[in-house]
Amino acid sequence: MFERLRQDIRAVFERDPAARTIVEVLLCYPGVHALLLHRLAHGLWRYRAKLLARLVSYLARMLTGIEIHPGALIGQGFFVDHGMGVVIGETTEIGANVTIYHGVTLGGTSWSKGKRHPTLEEGVIVGAGAKILGPITIGHHARVGSNAVVVRDVPANTTVVGIPGRVLMGRQVTDDSNGFPTYGQSDAMPDPVAKAVTCMLDRIHQMDRRIKQLEQITGNSHPHSNTTFSTAEPAPPFPDC
Repeated sequence: MFERLRQDIRAVFERDPAARTIVEVLLCYPGVHALLLHRLAHGLWRYRAKLLARLVSYLARMLTGIEIHPGALIGQGFFVDHGMGVVIGETTEIGANVTIYHGVTLGGTSWSKGKRHPTLEEGVIVGAGAKILGPITIGHHARVGSNAVVVRDVPANTTVVGIPGRVLMGRQVTDDSNGFPTYGQSDAMPDPVAKAVTCMLDRIHQMDRRIKQLEQITGNSHPHSNTTFSTAEPAPPFPDC
């Protein structure tokens, strides 16, 4: 038990630069409190004291804002940063050294009694507000970007973003000195607002070209003829956005 606690505290110092002392981590980090209470609840769950396990889980939810079902399997080095609004379902399996942020849901998409929640393999990082739904597997060291909705398996060492989640790229080194990508983000992730603005500008440029071509056509038309003469090149089609 004490070795697990040391690993939990070590994980906080490795992934949160705001952590200063062990006492501060023990007293002020809801993710650590939720994990300690989950271990107690999970032990009770395994010994078939399921009502008591649910009560401990409910107490943890009231104290920390983090809801972890006592049946969930969680490996060592698990870190919940901030934590408010996190929901982890009954058949969830979480490997070693996984990090998730506030507002994350590891949920189910079925009312069946079997495996219905996701599996997160070693080293996965899940950004704030992400939803991972169903009995899918997130491969080791994968990243799930903030607010992504993932309903399919994610290969190892990849990044998934968007709604629905799509694989964006292979794993890349971050600018952080320890190589830890906070919030599951990457500098190479696309900015959807910038992409939309760029597409609008492209369309405006295409419309300007077509207007100029129409002006040339009008200027080259003979006043007593229905024939139109133009030296303008055909305009390319509008870009797909």
